[in-house]
Amino acid sequence: MMTIDVDTLKGRRFTAEEEQAMGQAIREAEQKALDAISEFDGAEEHLSKTTGRVERTRAGSVDRLEEAVEAMWTASKTDASLKKLARVAKGALVRAEDLRWRLAMSGKRIAHGEARKLAGVYLDEEDLVQEGYIGLLRAAKRFDPERGIRFSTYARWWVRAQMTRAIDHTGRPVRLPGCAVEQQRNLRKARKRFEDNGTSFTVEDLAQEVGIDTKRARLLLSQGDTISIDEPVEGGARPRSLEHFLTDDTAVEPDNDAIASQEINRMVGALDDVLTERHRYVLSRRYGLDDDEFRTLSDVGKEMGLSRERVRQIEREALSRLRDRAQIREMVH
Repeated sequence: MMTIDVDTLKGRRFTAEEEQAMGQAIREAEQKALDAISEFDGAEEHLSKTTGRVERTRAGSVDRLEEAVEAMWTASKTDASLKKLARVAKGALVRAEDLRWRLAMSGKRIAHGEARKLAGVYLDEEDLVQEGYIGLLRAAKRFDPERGIRFSTYARWWVRAQMTRAIDHTGRPVRLPGCAVEQQRNLRKARKRFEDNGTSFTVEDLAQEVGIDTKRARLLLSQGDTISIDEPVEGGARPRSLEHFLTDDTAVEPDNDAIASQEINRMVGALDDVLTERHRYVLSRRYGLDDDEFRTLSDVGKEMGLSRERVRQIEREALSRLRDRAQIREMVH
């Protein structure tokens, strides 16, 4: 079997053998970190955490490994005997993340191809490409080379799922849970099949086709009906919009700056429980959370010694993590 030097792989599409080699190198780096923390008494507390459901991907175990390494790194600041192993574990995780990034970026063409197909009114192609990169990173974190499937094949599903989720969340006034979005999409597909076949149908037929109850199907189908506040809702010579009836000209407007400042201060405290140190740094510098000074991607990249594109991906990954875990809203309230 040909030996592949994974450190030379970057910036291009990988072959099947190179994808397997990269996936294996990631697993080896993670195993090295796991071996390094085996002598840390507090590691098992993080590694043995359960999610309360069957874990179908590697991402959960990787997250727990990262938490355990971070805990050991913190403990090593007061326990000199842990310093050497903590550095080994931290370095192994950094290598694993670097390799995951290379593996993910080998599928950039997938993100661009899917973005061209799905670009529309709610999200343009550039924004969808960024969502696709997030999907690639999620796929790289879950990729298991021992399953015998190509990363490019596996990643395509994650890229498309990330993009369609972003479109669904951007294109509706009320955000629906992921399972409801999928069920709504299946209902629309079922309706289109009936219409294409020229067959009459009812909501009960659609619900049976998708496998949900009629009441839920009726609710999900109704979520597509929205009303613009600019749409005239009154006839006559001078029709007025819904906004006219919602506006209270006598109400006292709150101090927006004070509210924004208060929210930001609360968010800064909450970020520590959700993001890694690098995620927090990028968001703080980009949005001026520490000094109220906004910075460009290039400025932050120069400070960190990273490219503008890399900073953009870290920012997107941080925002995605906040959105996926939905912890910020719980903490600030």
